[in-house]
Amino acid sequence: MTVKWSGLGPELLVRLDRGGGEPLRAQLERELRTAIRSERLAAGERLPSSRALARELGVSRGLVQECYAQLLAEGFLSARSGSGTRVAAGAAAPEAPPSFATAARTPRPNIDFRLGSPELTSFPRQDWMWAMREVSRGVPSDALGYGDARGHQRLREVLAAYLRRVRGAVADPDRIVICAGFAQGINLVHRALARDGVEQVAFEDPGHSDDHATARHWGLEPVPVAVDEGGLDADKLAATSARAVLLTPAHQSPTGVVLAAERRQALVEWAEARDATIIEDDYDSEFRYDREPVGALQGLAPGRVALIGTVSKSLSPALRLGWILCPAKLLDAVTEEKERDDRGSPALDQLALATMIESGRFDKHLRRMRGVYSGRRQALIDALADHAPAVELQGLAAGIHLVARLPDSVDELTVVARAAERSVGLYPMSRYRTDGSSRPPQLALGFGALSESAIKRGIRAVADLLVGKPE
Repeated sequence: MTVKWSGLGPELLVRLDRGGGEPLRAQLERELRTAIRSERLAAGERLPSSRALARELGVSRGLVQECYAQLLAEGFLSARSGSGTRVAAGAAAPEAPPSFATAARTPRPNIDFRLGSPELTSFPRQDWMWAMREVSRGVPSDALGYGDARGHQRLREVLAAYLRRVRGAVADPDRIVICAGFAQGINLVHRALARDGVEQVAFEDPGHSDDHATARHWGLEPVPVAVDEGGLDADKLAATSARAVLLTPAHQSPTGVVLAAERRQALVEWAEARDATIIEDDYDSEFRYDREPVGALQGLAPGRVALIGTVSKSLSPALRLGWILCPAKLLDAVTEEKERDDRGSPALDQLALATMIESGRFDKHLRRMRGVYSGRRQALIDALADHAPAVELQGLAAGIHLVARLPDSVDELTVVARAAERSVGLYPMSRYRTDGSSRPPQLALGFGALSESAIKRGIRAVADLLVGKPE
C-alpha cells in the first residue's frame, strides 16, 4: 500500500557530504536513486516539495529542482500538476528483493473456522471513542507521565471490583498488574517463576504449543499433563516435579471441557503441598450459554493462583490490554519485570477501559456479543446436525469454539487438507496434542469471526469429508 502523505510531503533522510569533492547535486541524485531502487521509497510515494527538501538540506531550491528534473528524465520520478513529484511505477530495480509486505503468503481460506478469532466488526467504536473523549477531557496532567508500572490506580480498582462481581475472584487493586494482553502476561509470570527457582511448568495436553515455547525461552521445562472429560488430571500432575501449571479451567482450550469441582480442590491441595503456583488463563469466560457461570479458580486459592485476563476476546486483540491478578509472592517480581519491559501500559487506554466498565457500556457490549455468538454457535450445531449428523460435539457450553468428534473411519488430516482445497479452513486436534496423535479424529472449530450464513456454507461445503463419504 502506498502511503498518502499530506501537506508538502514528509521529511526524507538524505545524507550529503559537504567535505568531499563530489557535487551536492550528484550526491542528491545518487541518494534518491538508491532509495528508490531499494524500495525505501515505494512506487507512487510522494517526495517533499523542492522548497521543503531544499530547506531541510540547506541547499538552494534550484539544485533540488535540477535533481528532480534529471530523475524525471531517467524515469525514476513522475510529476503531474496538483499531484506533486512521486516515485514512478516500475522504477525499482528488478533485482531488488521483495519487501516483507509483498512477499508471497499462503492465501487465507474464504471460510475460516480458526480458533481464538473474535468478531472484529462488532468492536464498539462509538463507545470507545466516547470513553476516550471523556478521559481526554478530564485526565489530570500528572497522569500523562510515567506512572506506577502496575498500571493506573483507577483501572486497577475498577478491575478488582469487576473480577469480584463477575468472576468471584478475591481481588485487591494493589495486586493487579496491567499488561499488554495474555502474551506479555504469561511472559511476566514465567520470568517471575524462574526468579523464584521454578524449573518446570506443567501444561494441559492437548493445549497450545506456543505456551511451551514461551516457557522454554525463559529456561523453564514444559511438562505436558493429560486432559480428560474432567479437565486436567490432578493425579498425573502430582506425579511430575512441576511447581507451576498453566490452566484454562472455565473452558479448556481446545477441548472445551470445564474443570470438575473435585479437580479444582485437588489442584489447590497440590499447590499448597508443593508450594506451587497455578496460572489461570481466563481467556473467554465472558461468553457462556447452557450453564451457570463458573467462578475463577483464583477465588479458591488467591495466594496460589495468578489469574490472567484480557479484553482480546471481549473487545479486540488490537487494544493489547490485559491484567494479572497476582498472588502476593509473585507481585514484586512481576511488577519489576513489567517495569523493565515497558514502564507501564498506555495510561489513556487504561482509563478509557475503566470508563467503559464503570459506565455499563462494557457490560452492554458483552450482553450483545453473547447473543451474536450464541446465534453462531447454534448455526454451527444445526449445520452439522443437518449435513453431518454422525459428528459428535463437545465444549458447547461456553466460548467461541467447539470440538467436533469425527467417525473413527475418518482421517482428520485428510479432512483438513481436502477442506483447504475447497477454501475452508479446518483445524485438527492433533496440532494441539503433544504427541501429534490424530486419534480419536477431532476438529476444533472456531465460530467467533464467521457469520451464520458463512458457517452454514462452510459446513455444507465439507460435510461429505466430515463423515467420510467418497468424493
